Amino acid sequence: MTEPNPVVVHYDVDHGVATLTFDSPHNRNALSASLLTQLSHGLDAAATDPDIRAVVLTHTGGTFCAGADLSGSSGSAQEAASARTRDMTALLRQILELPKPVLARIDGHVRAGGMGLIGACDIVVAGPESTFALTEARLGLAASIISLTVLPRLSSRAAARYFLTGERFGPEEACSEGLVTVSTGDTGTAVAELLAEIRACSPQGLAESKRLVTERILADFDRYGDDLAARSARLFGSEEAVEGMTAFLQKRSPWWADR
Repeated sequence: MTEPNPVVVHYDVDHGVATLTFDSPHNRNALSASLLTQLSHGLDAAATDPDIRAVVLTHTGGTFCAGADLSGSSGSAQEAASARTRDMTALLRQILELPKPVLARIDGHVRAGGMGLIGACDIVVAGPESTFALTEARLGLAASIISLTVLPRLSSRAAARYFLTGERFGPEEACSEGLVTVSTGDTGTAVAELLAEIRACSPQGLAESKRLVTERILADFDRYGDDLAARSARLFGSEEAVEGMTAFLQKRSPWWADR
């Protein structure tokens, strides 16, 4: 008898707010097939429930989301990358197209695909334990698909710095550069205050206002998405990316970092 997939995204509703909690700390809330599927189902449920006014994404453990789950990959690197890219593109679009505000409540590490998720959210509240990084260049890769949601949020100078250096930065920097909405020591109070303001708005007003702030990002999905997906798959199959990911898993420096 096949064991059911464990619940890695909890769905809770309270006072018109659906909270989706990532609960897979053993792999740092990586974007596994189970997490992607359960998150998508939760977003669908919130979108179709007329009593839901807003959605909150949050997490257990010290990491909000570490990005793709590479452990379950099968086939060639390019095939696996193509599948992950399709799934990630669909999820980011789903968040952007959801006719209700999506807030992220974070107090942990955000990497790779996690950066794409918070870029797609309408409002991001980050606590003092939050850290952010776009480390793809250090692995021989590039932040391809997630650039569609991250670049519109970051200032151009910050984007150039963090895309090119892969360095880690904190919640205050993320807030000052536009990636995070609120940096605070009390994320619970900050989110509650924002939700109180949202509840004062009409469902139609919220949906149409969200369309105004997301339609240009969605237009870039249509314009650049296929090319970015192809580039991502090509990079994952490259010699440098194989070296970068192998070095990361072996906890050593890749050859280019030793020079």
